[in-house]
Amino acid sequence: MIAFIWLLGLPLFLPRTTSYADDNTNIDDIKRRISEKEKEKKNLENEKNQIQQGKRNVQGFISNLEGKKDELYGIISDLDNEVAQIEENIGELNKKIEDKEMEIETTRKELIAAEEVALEQYNAMKVRIRYMYERGDNYYAEILLGAESFGDFLNKSEYVQMLNEYDRNKLKEYQYVVDNVRATKEVLEEEEAVLDETRQAALEEEENINTLIEEKKKQIEEFKQQIADQEELIAQYEAEEAAQAAVIAAVEAQLAAERNALAEAERIHYNGGKFCWPAPDYVRISSPFGYRIHPISGVSKLHAGVDLASGMGTRILAAYDGKVIAAGYNGSMGNYVMIDHGDGLVTVYMHASALLVSSGQKVSRGQPIAKVGSTGNSTGPHLHFGVRLNGAYVDPMPYLRG
Repeated sequence: MIAFIWLLGLPLFLPRTTSYADDNTNIDDIKRRISEKEKEKKNLENEKNQIQQGKRNVQGFISNLEGKKDELYGIISDLDNEVAQIEENIGELNKKIEDKEMEIETTRKELIAAEEVALEQYNAMKVRIRYMYERGDNYYAEILLGAESFGDFLNKSEYVQMLNEYDRNKLKEYQYVVDNVRATKEVLEEEEAVLDETRQAALEEEENINTLIEEKKKQIEEFKQQIADQEELIAQYEAEEAAQAAVIAAVEAQLAAERNALAEAERIHYNGGKFCWPAPDYVRISSPFGYRIHPISGVSKLHAGVDLASGMGTRILAAYDGKVIAAGYNGSMGNYVMIDHGDGLVTVYMHASALLVSSGQKVSRGQPIAKVGSTGNSTGPHLHFGVRLNGAYVDPMPYLRG
């Protein structure tokens, strides 16, 4: 009778533990901060992606500049080869010019000698002409008339003929020398003009190529400067990227801390308090925890809980504060509820006729969670109440008695 009164009064005198509602404000604040940090992180990551895209764009521009620079180097290399070939050609040409200048010098000397001969011939002819002029047209007649015999006349006549032939030959020779002098001068002048033009053309071509090389080198220097500027820009992007990564890392650390705080705030801890009687409308234990002969199978096995005889549809209460981790139907357990109380402690409620809670819901000690029934493997209306500690069933009575 005393035990019955104790059991009957148990729901009335057990202390009320702290409800989850007391921590809701703190949890809501943490969730709000987590949401803000997640948004901040997303914005920072978007900014980081933009920085990385800008960096990739600059790197592509640098690659393009490098390609153009290498192309210019190739052009300059070809131009250098052309200049080398031109310089070689100019060297050969200069050698030919030297040989030709020697030939021209020889021709010039020959021209001087020819001019001297022409002058001598010209002077001799002047003397000859002056002599003939002074003697008059009768000179040859006097020679012939002065013949002492016919044979002498023939000899003198042949002499006069030879003189005439000599004069004609000298005149022809002089004319040849004069023509040769003129032709030699013309050839000399033409060769000197051709050599000068060739030399000038070669020098101009070399100068043009050197100018082109200098322009290409200038372009290369400009490309180098542009590349240096872009590399400096990349360095700035990398610095911004590093700074952004540091900020993101800091936000992630804060986010992790907030999530840990949320997990800790939401984590359930069993403080060792007394369980309330889960079927308060009836207090009789119809089958205790321990080995028994199973009423259906007839086999001796562990009864992993206590059966509380109760009327159909009467209240089933949460034994302690916790979180519903399962609420459903099983062929053996029937309609059942499992509540996690933290620190590895779980309570199980079987054979209910109806469930009043769902998985994930937080419940308080003494809160109605189901109604007594006889679903699953059951011989009549009752509540099978079990307690699991770290994954193994234990006797519920120490928790119910405190």
